[in-house]
Amino acid sequence: MIRSYTSSDKPQLLNLLRLNTPEYFDPGEEKDFVDYLDHELDQYFVYELDSIIVGCGGLNFLKNEKEARISWDMIHPDYQGRGIGRTLTQFRIETAKRNPKVKLIVVRTSQITFPFYEKQGFKLTEVKKDFWAPGFDLYRMEIIL
Repeated sequence: MIRSYTSSDKPQLLNLLRLNTPEYFDPGEEKDFVDYLDHELDQYFVYELDSIIVGCGGLNFLKNEKEARISWDMIHPDYQGRGIGRTLTQFRIETAKRNPKVKLIVVRTSQITFPFYEKQGFKLTEVKKDFWAPGFDLYRMEIIL
């Protein structure tokens, strides 16, 4: 089940981040994630199975409202490969499409997960080496609506 994030979910989300570190996230990114949850999220969703959060991801609308950004995706390692990430990503793409002002959906990810987003229809538009942290490059990808 996909539902909106509540602040009481934060400990489980931090645990998800830690379970995905260092494979998908640099340890230094935890403070950025906490700041995002506390101050920067527009819409954030969790994927729950049997009252356990096994995935999460955000959707932000930039100031011009023509661009939506998918952000801070993560899936519990024990549940990866089961379609949860795809379902959560497609849910946010459809949510963004319901806003008639949105013309572009962007995801800023790394070389590790860009093949996943490519399968979801995103096209690579930019690469910046060591952007997130040493060994974690920025892969900017987009879907034009």
